[in-house]
Amino acid sequence: MLVVGLTGNIGSGKSSVARMLQEMGATVIDTDRVARDVVAPGTPGLQKTVACFGRQVLKNDGTLNRPLMAQIVFNDPAALARLNAIVHPEIRSRVAAAIADYKRSGSTPLLVIEAPLLIETGMHKMVDRVWLVTVDPRIQVQRIIARNHTTAEQARKRISAQMPQEDKIPYADRIIDNSGSPEKTLQQVRQIWSDDIERPEAQA
Repeated sequence: MLVVGLTGNIGSGKSSVARMLQEMGATVIDTDRVARDVVAPGTPGLQKTVACFGRQVLKNDGTLNRPLMAQIVFNDPAALARLNAIVHPEIRSRVAAAIADYKRSGSTPLLVIEAPLLIETGMHKMVDRVWLVTVDPRIQVQRIIARNHTTAEQARKRISAQMPQEDKIPYADRIIDNSGSPEKTLQQVRQIWSDDIERPEAQA
């Protein structure tokens, strides 16, 4: 049994790598999905968010207006810090519970915590190993433009808002370069699976 934190910056293809690992037999927890769950209607997370930012952040159906929330915090570091102070402890709590459940059940050979902010939030301390998905910066910009239908300038602004990729490398036990074809990435993932999951000493 192994718990891995899988991280990578926007446009790195981290989610594609997570899908590959899932197809190979891993259990994957997507913290972006957990982040949505912790602010679902009726949760303490949503109640705290409304108390902090006002009812304007709610849609008519009582769910969080995520695009509006993103707009509020994107250019306001203080607002982002307030939101993170609400959401991140809730996410950590759910991830910790999932890791504890996995270690009790051991239903699959690998648990992957897919988290873009794994290192920034300190969640890398909760996992056994950190796997970092990297990408060539030029390809990263192209992917963001294609995926988000945005301009190169907006893509670079999103990249610059994150912890630099090179600053994450020292935290990584494994690096997966996703600058090439999906086949090349899959080849790397299979090799890491063989080295870290299939070897008996990896299970110790």
